[in-house]
Amino acid sequence: MSELKIKAAKAAIAYIEDDMVIGVGTGSTVNFFIKELAAIKHKIEACVASSKATEALLRAEGIPVIDLNSVQDLPIYVDGADEVNERGEMIKGGGGALTREKIVANVATQFICIVDESKVVKRLGEFPVAVEVIPMARSFVARQIVKLGGDPEYREGFVTDNGNIILDVFNLNFSTPMALEDSLNVIPGVVESGVFAKRLADKVLVASASGVNNLK
Repeated sequence: MSELKIKAAKAAIAYIEDDMVIGVGTGSTVNFFIKELAAIKHKIEACVASSKATEALLRAEGIPVIDLNSVQDLPIYVDGADEVNERGEMIKGGGGALTREKIVANVATQFICIVDESKVVKRLGEFPVAVEVIPMARSFVARQIVKLGGDPEYREGFVTDNGNIILDVFNLNFSTPMALEDSLNVIPGVVESGVFAKRLADKVLVASASGVNNLK
């Protein structure tokens, strides 16, 4: 599996141009991308990190990291996914960085999703959806999610980079992903959900034993 993640990471490097500021996601496949990026760090201007963990990895490789607020244009964002379909709709943020990932993805002109073939699905929903919640609203949000048909589980002992908690939600109805994203995000106390149905991936680079293909 690591070999496929490395393949996907290498394929994303082809989209990096000189003097770019690059948005960098979070997760195991992205960690391989950071390793590949380190080899051309002299060509790029800087990176914007979607999590404290990613920032630490970038800095460890000697890659400059800048704050998103100092960036006017972000030409590219590279990140993985927990699930992705052929339309570029995704479940993301299983690692807990979903809010910052969605922010950086929306700033970026182009979102390149890098995955191995096991992450590609015809219909989203097997993987639970991470929902970032303000701590005092945990029980209320969980009750509202149950009304939507979901089964929320509190992620014990986990605190997001923003100081919030995560509810992992199983068995949600993904017949209309965009409507589901809206339904989750309008619940008072929800900061963000891991449903990415509005900000789609522009390219989905899928690594398999035979090579890397663009799903879109």
